[in-house]
Amino acid sequence: MKKIIFSLLAAVATFAFFFSGTIDLDNLFNYANQEIPSYITRDNTGSNALDDKIATLGRVLFYDKSLSEDNTISCSSCHQQAFAFSDPAVQSPGVAGVTGRHSMRLINARFAEEVHFFWDERAATLEQQVTQPIQDHIEMGYSGTNGDPDINDLIDVLSGIDYYQQLFPFAFGDATITEERLQLALAQFVRSIQSFDSRFDQGMAQVNNDFTAPFPNYSTHENHGKDFFLDPPPNGAGCAGCHRPPEFDIDPLSLNNGVVPTADGSGFDYTNTRSPSLRDVVRSNGATNGPLMHNGAFPTLLDVVEHYNQVPNHAGNNNLDPRLIGPNGLPQNLNLSPGQKDAIASFLRTLGGFNVYTDEKWSDPFEPDGTIEIIGGNLGIYDLARPEIEIDIVPNPTQDQALISVTPGEYELRLTDSSGRLVYKCSIQNEASLSLGHLSSGTYFVMIESNSSAKKTSKKLIKN
Repeated sequence: MKKIIFSLLAAVATFAFFFSGTIDLDNLFNYANQEIPSYITRDNTGSNALDDKIATLGRVLFYDKSLSEDNTISCSSCHQQAFAFSDPAVQSPGVAGVTGRHSMRLINARFAEEVHFFWDERAATLEQQVTQPIQDHIEMGYSGTNGDPDINDLIDVLSGIDYYQQLFPFAFGDATITEERLQLALAQFVRSIQSFDSRFDQGMAQVNNDFTAPFPNYSTHENHGKDFFLDPPPNGAGCAGCHRPPEFDIDPLSLNNGVVPTADGSGFDYTNTRSPSLRDVVRSNGATNGPLMHNGAFPTLLDVVEHYNQVPNHAGNNNLDPRLIGPNGLPQNLNLSPGQKDAIASFLRTLGGFNVYTDEKWSDPFEPDGTIEIIGGNLGIYDLARPEIEIDIVPNPTQDQALISVTPGEYELRLTDSSGRLVYKCSIQNEASLSLGHLSSGTYFVMIESNSSAKKTSKKLIKN
């Protein structure tokens, strides 16, 4: 079996359960045809239908820190599998600071009528959303502002990485990398992340998909919580008016929920009108998947229920959802008893699934030492994209010296940093020794171009 080992800078993801380190191109994970319950009918996929090849590329991109300007941040840095693809921190670290809002959970992002993304809905589609953090000065640094490289510089970097010279032809038929292809692949991977094995789903199966009926697998307290969630005031809390079962997605017409302080506490933000699905708001064991709301204001479900029980009256908030306004024209006060509030929280805990936290198809494909193994090839990848010039770098990563070996021939060797700036150039026939002691630590690219033809290739070099 053919094997190619590629090295890249990928640190161990915080709280990750495991690393797979291998992508088998002849035995892809099932992204496109996962089982979806018949009662799940909302879907914002649009024209970007899931394809196993493209979603596999999306998985690699999602976990690759090469998508950040200094090779320290990936999408998964802020959206961690162990926390329902959210973050235990209120604000996530980026290359130049911290995010302005809490990182939203990504589970079941596909299964919603709402097609806009980000807390303030500024992205018209998921495809538009997935590359905006990459192009943010604080988050991943390819903003094209404040001295940052731009998205075209990122495309140049990715074009020089061996495994993308393999995976883009595998996914799209040729090696061309564009922002649109990045968007398609990342959005497909995110839409593939689904969770439908909760106690709620088990209960639905027992009552023939009638979520208004008592669930036999629930306690009396949990069934009461479900009723309070579904029923409007004055008999219930009316949660389902905005968070609509069985998807538990947010009504696209919802306005803000009365949580208006910014994440850093420096001011107020009235533009937050989006919510992720309530599925996996906590894990099945009741543990929270990080702080709740756009500003991480609430550490527990009971804190959230208490907020809706008595919504604060903030004079500057002219964007409060009308469903949270009482008959007196003021923010609602439901007067829920402690037992009713606890019952609602108990019901919400039943929405936590199991498989999504450990399924390998959504896990980090890189080993802790930064290697990824691509095996197989019967699906055509080697015929499409196997490089005609092969490069070997020993050792890699390195501290001071590296021996570069190439396919016999006459070439020009160029060493560039992660932003594409040339730091060294020489001629090479079979091999060359590079002295790296004067260079700062980071990611570099060894670019090899034939003197007699247009053939060229590159490989990543890590300087410790």
